[in-house]
Amino acid sequence: MKITTATPADLDQLLAFREEAASWISALGSDQWSRPYPADRLLVTIEAGTVFMLRDGGRTAGTVTLTPEVEEGLWSDEELAEPSMFINKLTVARDYAGRDLGSRLLDWAGDRAYRSAAKWIRLDAWTTNQRLQRYYLDQGFQHMRTVLEGSAVNGGPRVSGWLAQRPARLADHGFADETPSPEPLWA
Repeated sequence: MKITTATPADLDQLLAFREEAASWISALGSDQWSRPYPADRLLVTIEAGTVFMLRDGGRTAGTVTLTPEVEEGLWSDEELAEPSMFINKLTVARDYAGRDLGSRLLDWAGDRAYRSAAKWIRLDAWTTNQRLQRYYLDQGFQHMRTVLEGSAVNGGPRVSGWLAQRPARLADHGFADETPSPEPLWA
């Protein structure tokens, strides 16, 4: 399997992944991703070069977004002073479930972050999705805190404010990485 940078031609696949994941998560009893993700916002992240696709021949097995950009109001100024990359929208196609691809994508993200001179990979997870939170803890992330107020979207309670981090590090993820080498983002 190989990792490539997403292109605008991947937009429909990414939106379909989101719908598939939302349906699966809903069947598990979570309201995570119950609202459709705006295609225009996703296209902006694709064009910024922060969305990556895991490809298995002609099929897409998964995706992850890795960015130095952070959602306002989640991390403290002290934390933001440390070089960090942020993981978003990690998704594995249901046809590929149970193959440890999510864990390997997290390792790839940590490896890429490390090569960008980041100290941490960080994420925010759905505040009520304890199964997802446990997954990240099992992947070596440390829960930092849960932020419940200050949603940038609607001014109401934040729904994705469970914050976790783990050190960025080199990893043997086993994927052929066909993305451009990351530029060091910090001196």
